[in-house]
Amino acid sequence: MSVEAAKWTAVLRELGFDILTVAGSGPVDRRVDGLGIDDDNGPDPLDLRTALGDVELVVAENICSLPMNLAATCAVSDALAGRPALLHHHDLPWQRERFAHLDGLPSDDRSWVHVTTSALSAGELLARRGICAAVVHNAFDVDASGGNRDRARTAMDIDPGERVLLQPTRALARKNIPVGIGLAEAVGATYWLTGAAEEDYGDELARLLDAANTRTIHGNPGLDPADVYAAADAVVLPSTWEGFGNPTVEAAIFRRPLAVGDYPVAEELRSFGFEWLPVTDPAPLAAWLDHPDKALLDTNHATARRHFSLARLRRQLRHLLEERGWLP
Repeated sequence: MSVEAAKWTAVLRELGFDILTVAGSGPVDRRVDGLGIDDDNGPDPLDLRTALGDVELVVAENICSLPMNLAATCAVSDALAGRPALLHHHDLPWQRERFAHLDGLPSDDRSWVHVTTSALSAGELLARRGICAAVVHNAFDVDASGGNRDRARTAMDIDPGERVLLQPTRALARKNIPVGIGLAEAVGATYWLTGAAEEDYGDELARLLDAANTRTIHGNPGLDPADVYAAADAVVLPSTWEGFGNPTVEAAIFRRPLAVGDYPVAEELRSFGFEWLPVTDPAPLAAWLDHPDKALLDTNHATARRHFSLARLRRQLRHLLEERGWLP
């Protein structure tokens, strides 16, 4: 989410906005206690209103969408009532089992514009809450240069001829780590998981990695995404749920074949023209690795460029803001 928020920030600056960041922690312009995911109490309403007092347009990045800190979600929703705001929904409460019982979220106000990262989420938001939302898919630097394969492999102690299957995700149950490991085993590849364990998944992850019948690598010591993808021979995204799933487009930009699980938004993204391999049958990926098909990489790269560029994000945000009279 923070990666996408940074892209929005850059585009909004290009459109003429001065940007002021507000959060509960981190390198932000204004810090308000109680806004953090792990804070025990929500923010003081006066502190929050003071932090937002001179702001003309607020972009709420998921804080009004997924109630990781329910008190903060409610406080921010109250503070934004009656003032211009873009509510950027990366996830919605019913899309996570532990929040599915909550009613009335996200809230709505006639002064707001809701934006989802998928048509699936927009449809669910309308069906469940009667809220209309614009769809703005995540955007990417489609002209990003490839990384340094040798440098990255040296940093990760990967031999030049070693086959590597990359899973560039965090580690938690819905990322379906066992399937990623299983595919690596089946195609004779080292399994590389880059992200940290979250949501108390550490012990289970350690068990899975220890039991794997192939070499495993966990973590990223600070390599750029381009270098990470360059070090890999193929990418796997076996998740059961993703609000979007950035590796689908990143693998295309960095020209790596991708095996994708059957998470709901994947079908929406596939319809743009991506050609992916299955995670449940290792034969297609094994065949591709033995005899790489440049045409598949060309198709996916062209699809990413056509539909998921930063230029497309700039056009969509400009249109949304022009419609409401919110451009500077």
